[in-house]
This record gives sequence, structure tokens and C-alpha cells, in this order.
Amino acid sequence: MEKVEFVTTSVTCSCGNTFEVKSNKPELRLEVCNKCHPAFTGKQGTAKKAGSVEKFNKKYGLDEKKAA
Repeated sequence: MEKVEFVTTSVTCSCGNTFEVKSNKPELRLEVCNKCHPAFTGKQGTAKKAGSVEKFNKKYGLDEKKAA
């Protein structure tokens, strides 16, 4: 069995956040990290949610003004 050597690894997220960890690779690239993921930031995209509601209402011919 081979012994794996860990090195200091530079991790770069698509949001621009960088940090260092130990890994067997010298560099890693991520799509999301704790600085940009909604579960960590507490900010969720309301635009997509609103778009889904509008899509549902349009699909079933519902008018938001009549519902209120």
C-alpha cells in the first residue's frame, strides 16, 4: 500500500473566495463554498421562487389579482 503525502492545497471557488487545506493535490477549484452557498449565507434566490409561482399561475390560468 502506497503512503499518500498531503500537501498544502489552494482552493478557489467560482465566487472568488480562496482558502488553504491539506490534500493530495496542489490545487482545487469549486463551484460553491461556505461564502456563497445559500445554506451558509442565509440568502436564497427569491427571483427563482417568484418565477416558479408565476409559471404555475400562468400554466393553470390563475390571476394573482383575483386570488387576493
